[in-house]
Amino acid sequence: MRARTQWIAAAVLAVVLAGAGGWWWQRPPPTPPDKYRTVALDRGPIAQAVLATGTLQPVTSITVGTQVSGTVLERRADFNDRVTKGQVLLRLDPANLQARLRQVQAQLASAEAGLALARGTFDRNQRLVAQGFISELAVAQSQRELDAARAAVDLARAQTDAAQTDLNNSVIKSPIDGVVIRRNIDVGQTVAASFSTPELYVLARDLRRMQIHTNVSEADVGQIVPGQVVRFSVDAFSDTEFEGKVQQFRLNAASNQGVVTYTIVVDVPNDDERLKPGMTAQTRIVLQSKADVLRLPTAALRFQPDEDERKANVSAATAASAPSAAPAATANALRNDDGVLTRTGAGQRVLRVWTVGANQVPQAHEVTVGIANTRYTELTGVLSGSLKAGDLVITRRIEAVDRR
Repeated sequence: MRARTQWIAAAVLAVVLAGAGGWWWQRPPPTPPDKYRTVALDRGPIAQAVLATGTLQPVTSITVGTQVSGTVLERRADFNDRVTKGQVLLRLDPANLQARLRQVQAQLASAEAGLALARGTFDRNQRLVAQGFISELAVAQSQRELDAARAAVDLARAQTDAAQTDLNNSVIKSPIDGVVIRRNIDVGQTVAASFSTPELYVLARDLRRMQIHTNVSEADVGQIVPGQVVRFSVDAFSDTEFEGKVQQFRLNAASNQGVVTYTIVVDVPNDDERLKPGMTAQTRIVLQSKADVLRLPTAALRFQPDEDERKANVSAATAASAPSAAPAATANALRNDDGVLTRTGAGQRVLRVWTVGANQVPQAHEVTVGIANTRYTELTGVLSGSLKAGDLVITRRIEAVDRR
């Protein structure tokens, strides 16, 4: 009985081992783990833009100064006040200027009296010389005195006009209709205009139109023209996107640590006056846009296989080709290429993207591209291989940490 039980157990074990062996030989081969991160080609809109940072400024701003020195006696305009042309902004103490005016007026009166005396002397000498009582030399002398008196009167009148102008300039008036965006003066402060004109106020003509002055590198300016749409945001209204247009491309280049930039002026409507002078704007100058194109991820153009993957790709390309000179040329091109081809096709640069081939070997596809941004690049043509919407292209290699 015991022998029969052992025989049955041995038979069952044999059947199990036979079944396990059959399953082992008939099981599907294991799938190798993915080595690459891939993204599918798709269709959709794409826009190419230049990113830059700029500062909002009024279209026209006027600095109001003074031509005379003195102490501020009265201030009639403050920050954010709206002013009209000719409106008094402040007054300087006129005491010294009034005293100067009285002084030159007195000098003018003295010069006019001297002129009257010289004119009377000249007229009398003319009569006396006609009667033979004095010489011609005395008449010439009186003529010179009359001319000097006239010059002294002209000088005194000019000094009087200058003193009167200085007195008038002690009243500072607005040169335009606008709004005060800066005030650098207060009552009791002394203004000295000896060497340079002091900056008292800065007035903006109209804040309903603004400008953004932004610096763009020389690599991007070739495609910027007036009239292009500019979208921008400011920190004060981070959930709102504003829009303007390129108004001017300034030819005055600036160089900072070897980087050459140009100033782009953007015209911005500001009817509600939400945007304020001095705000920092993050701008996007839209160079081109298309509504429906075949898009590949821009990251796919940056992927480069390593040396082992290149060799595997060369071997695969050689094995898949018919025996001729072409396989050698293809192998040499793949072996010596750095991933970005230098030749052009139909006036466009030819680049390379990669898909996952058999046995996780990257397969190269030569393509031409159009407009691009940081996320998408327009696929305009496929010169080798075959790519269509939905195909997966390699964007990067999956590291060991990605598989955990």
